[in-house]
Amino acid sequence: MNSEDLQKLVTTRMPFGKHHGTLLADLPGNYLNWFAREGFPKGEIGRLLALMHEIDHNGLKGLLQPLYGKAWSEESDR
Repeated sequence: MNSEDLQKLVTTRMPFGKHHGTLLADLPGNYLNWFAREGFPKGEIGRLLALMHEIDHNGLKGLLQPLYGKAWSEESDR
């Protein structure tokens, strides 16, 4: 895990499925748990979903909160 991956969690939207368009950091825990049971997709999206599952499972979602503001600020600068 690195800071770039954490930033991606608050800027990358779910590209498919029931929660299409939702930020990865905002996905519900039961959805992340489903992926953990059934298998994460291949590639970067699967890696990020697995990371988000670990963060959610360990009750660390609050650590991402400061990154939301940073992501918003960087988006406004573009």
